[in-house]
Amino acid sequence: MMAVTPLDAHRPAAQAAPSRVGVVLVNLGTPDTADARGVRIYLREFLSDPRVIENQGLIWQLILNGIVLVIRPSRKAKDYVKIWNTERNESPLKTITRAQAEKLAASIADQKHVIVDWGMRYGNPSLKSRIDALTAQGCDRILVMPLYPQYSASTSATVVDKVAAALKDMRAQPTVRFTPPYYDDPGYIDALAVSIERHLATLSFKPERIIASFHGMPQSYIDKGDPYQAQCVATIEALRARMGLDEKGLMLTFQSRFGYQEWLQPYTAQTVEQLAKDGVRRIAVVTPGFSADCIETLEEIALENAEIFHKAGGQEFSAIPCLNDSDEGMDVIRQIVLRELQGWI
Repeated sequence: MMAVTPLDAHRPAAQAAPSRVGVVLVNLGTPDTADARGVRIYLREFLSDPRVIENQGLIWQLILNGIVLVIRPSRKAKDYVKIWNTERNESPLKTITRAQAEKLAASIADQKHVIVDWGMRYGNPSLKSRIDALTAQGCDRILVMPLYPQYSASTSATVVDKVAAALKDMRAQPTVRFTPPYYDDPGYIDALAVSIERHLATLSFKPERIIASFHGMPQSYIDKGDPYQAQCVATIEALRARMGLDEKGLMLTFQSRFGYQEWLQPYTAQTVEQLAKDGVRRIAVVTPGFSADCIETLEEIALENAEIFHKAGGQEFSAIPCLNDSDEGMDVIRQIVLRELQGWI
């Protein structure tokens, strides 16, 4: 007969560290350097994601490697230089996302077993490096918060993809949760309203129009079932109700069109230009789809669209800052994180 080994003779394969919970704030990403090489590395990773450019076939590869990555990096690098945080030698997006993580950690410091970190979907610090770092500190449960208020397969879903890829080769995987989109969260809507009202109070003029500009997306993605547009509309409808504005007082537009196919409309740049041509002289632009100021808000909106407006006859233009690491912005992040950590802390 086979000898039976007493149960108490077995030793654990590894001594488990004390259980901890990790929280990772995730934003889109940024080049490591404000030069053509840095932008090229970033764009290659970003535009090679089939969630971002769905058709990664031969034609796109020829366009990407033969045109986009040859021409666009040097042009885009000049835009990054305009907004670069020279003191830290990094983009504002990285500076702000780090600050958000640090302030979140401080606000939940009473939860001694919770560790807060941050990462980028594209570029550095990579999500894999942050997951590895958290598990090395004993985190067997990790909450991932994509800092995109509105869900899209080309943003939120890519975070899930990247986390899954990081877990794929791990022997001891942590349990992972993802926070849901918060496009109509009452705290988020209230924070936007407070932020807008506070900024408008500092201006020397009263805007005739407020434009809410969201990052654009090919119309074909929506036609295939992406809920992004519907969630952008829901955000603006809730914000209009909160601020007592109608469709004329708070307009919805989409920016950052890339390529020649039809994207979500109306386009921000065309709207800004047409308003000026129609005699509107004073406008303000808010970007509710961005949790932190970045090249799309600081350069594309605050500089490029301001120039378009002024050239078409506009006089006063103001770009309203994102929620960033403001008190109201951090309240949104903290409340969502604490809500989604229920049962773990």
